[in-house]
Amino acid sequence: MACVLFLQGCAGWQSALDPKGPAANELAWLIWFFTALCALIWVLVMIALAAPLLMRPRAPSEPLVLNAGAEHRKLRVVLIAVAMTVSVVVGLTLLSFFANRTLAAIGSGAALTIRVTGHQWWWEVRYEDATPNRILTTANEIHIPAGEPVRLLLTSTDVIHSFWVPSLSGKLDLIPGRINVLDIKADKPGVYRGQCAEFCGAQHANMGTFIIAEPRARFDAWWNDQLRPARSPASGEAKTGEDLFLHRPCVMCHRIGGTPAGGTVAPDLTHIASRRTLAAGTLTMSRGNLAAWIADPQGVKPGAHMPVMELNGDELNAIVAYLEGLK
Repeated sequence: MACVLFLQGCAGWQSALDPKGPAANELAWLIWFFTALCALIWVLVMIALAAPLLMRPRAPSEPLVLNAGAEHRKLRVVLIAVAMTVSVVVGLTLLSFFANRTLAAIGSGAALTIRVTGHQWWWEVRYEDATPNRILTTANEIHIPAGEPVRLLLTSTDVIHSFWVPSLSGKLDLIPGRINVLDIKADKPGVYRGQCAEFCGAQHANMGTFIIAEPRARFDAWWNDQLRPARSPASGEAKTGEDLFLHRPCVMCHRIGGTPAGGTVAPDLTHIASRRTLAAGTLTMSRGNLAAWIADPQGVKPGAHMPVMELNGDELNAIVAYLEGLK
């Protein structure tokens, strides 16, 4: 039973031992191989330590005379141990080299490039395209076509972050002023959770992300939908919410396509209601959580850069009605 409970930690959507892509498969194989090899070496070392204790040599008749045979055997043991150590080091070095070559080959032929920028504490996601009006900017969720390599360009605007989606790839730092390249591929459609893996401040633990792998046709449809401007308010309350949003400080930070809101220092909200979560994975998307996040962001995510807006109940409900219609 204890073994079963232990192995449960090797599965799940945020486990490096539950690979769903070629990069993660390569890394998981390395983890298991290194673990088995280290276990074998530990057993051999324990045997080598126990052998002299269990095999007591007979006391020599002349204590000051060396036993040439015994000395030669000890020398052979030492030479064998040195040879095994050198072989293991060389073997692991070659294994690491070939593994890195395999990882580097994953991105060959990648047709999709996504720039991921780390902020305290959320992810800006920009889909690059040769046609300027096809460039798409969203936040926190990364949609990719399943079965196809994708190239991620990683950078940061403030401190060092680290991008890590264990089921798909290893981790790589996002460094201000520098672009690091990470190639990923999801073998099949699914939702894969990621996390910032470098301490980046008070809300480091609440800086999550989701990679959503979809069939190519569904991915293309999603991209086309995301390029459309925000929907017009469908009700009087939502229209009031839009007016409030556009006349409050919200427009200084957030962008909503098709409206005068053009802020660039906070997540793009053009299609916020189509996302699965709020505040970089801190809350699931719902009307109640959306209201809670707007009313008291510091209560939900202490230290977040989103200020508290002075809104009465009717104003809050109107803004929530407007935002939950942005799908």
